[in-house]
This record gives sequence, structure tokens and C-alpha cells, in this order.
Amino acid sequence: MGYQRVLLKLSGEALMGDQGYGIDPAIVSAIAQDVAACVADGTQLAIVVGGGNIFRGLKGSAAGMDRATADYVGMLATVMNAITLQDGLERAGVPTRVQSAISMQEVAEPYIRRKAIRHMEKGRVVIFAAGTGNPFFTTDTTAALRAAEIGADVVFKATKVDGVYDKDPNKFADAVRYESLSFLDVLSGELEVMDSTAIALCKDNAIPIVVFDLFGAGNIGRAVRGEPIGTSILPAV
Repeated sequence: MGYQRVLLKLSGEALMGDQGYGIDPAIVSAIAQDVAACVADGTQLAIVVGGGNIFRGLKGSAAGMDRATADYVGMLATVMNAITLQDGLERAGVPTRVQSAISMQEVAEPYIRRKAIRHMEKGRVVIFAAGTGNPFFTTDTTAALRAAEIGADVVFKATKVDGVYDKDPNKFADAVRYESLSFLDVLSGELEVMDSTAIALCKDNAIPIVVFDLFGAGNIGRAVRGEPIGTSILPAV
């Protein structure tokens, strides 16, 4: 079972690699190659990218910034990441459009749902930037919202770990990875997959989520083809 239309959620932290900050060009290139292979096989693909490699609104708020202001700065960070990803994808031969929820016509199209769908139907990748355009909403929630709006078959959350665990695998050697979970399992168990708003949006719209390791070569393609990978979060298990 493969997926026809996919929403890929990338964390900003994933783009910085081992640098600790900013964007690692090698990571961008590797992602672009994986995405290019999927598009060549006919998959319609959209991307939501975070901004935590540059600025995270919650951290800014914790340091004393006004929360809404900090979130807007975080949204601008996602635009920088989106434009960088666009460049990497186009160098890999993939026509790509950035749509921003905050108007900045010199560097990105405004977010228009029908136009985004049309781009994908024409074989272009669409990168959604600037979150929802509103403070107090995460980019995970943006991913769930955009997936529902464009009629995506699935949300892929590509991260630095290979799935969802019962506890932090970086701290506990006996942590166990789940192969599948229900949305209710995630919400009731307070598992750190996405925030509860994002999970609830996917649950209400019956959009499955697959959490997997971004850095495994070809993992995006494996996920698109429906091969067993990471942890699947489904309406019912």
C-alpha cells in the first residue's frame, strides 16, 4: 500500500545536523534527493518545516519575550528554512513552491489551498511556511491542519528518532518502540509525538501519522511506499 498525497513534517532541528544551530547543506541535499525520488514515482508531496534550528517561540517566551512576538519570530525562522529547502529541491530537479501564511510576496506565494493542490497535481512540491500565521500554534498543528486542507492521505513526521517509545530512548536503555498506536493511546498516554491539538486534528479527520527516522537513507521513500517503518498512529489499532 503506497500513498498518493503526503504531508511531510520536518523539524527545524533536523536541518542543523550535528552543528547545533543553523542549516547543514548536506542534510538539505540528502532530504532533497529522497523527496526527488518520491516525486519521480508520482507521489504528490507537501512539506511543513519547523524553525527550531534558528529560533523557537516557546524558548523566547520562557526567556521573557512576549509569547505572541516570540512565536512570530519563530514563524519567520520557518520561512528561512523553507526557502533553503526550496533551493535544495530545485537543485535536485524538483519544481518547488513556497507558500507562506504571512504575506511576503518577494520570496513566497501566499497560502492558497486550491493553488497548493494544483501545484501538487502538476508534480510540484509545496512547502508551507510561517506556520498557521497565528501565534500559539505549533508547526505540528500546522502540519495536521494543512494535511486536512489538501486532502493528504497521511502525515509523515520525520525526526531524529526511529519511532515512538514508551519513554525517552536517549535516557533509558530499556525503552520500547511501538509499531502502532491509536490516537486515543497517544492522547491518553501523553506520548510525545505531536502536541494534542495536532493529534486531535488528525484524529478528527482520520489522517494517519507515521513517525520515523529522517536520517536513514531512503526512509522517506519507504514510508511513501507503505513499507513497515517507525511507528504508525491510526484511527484504531
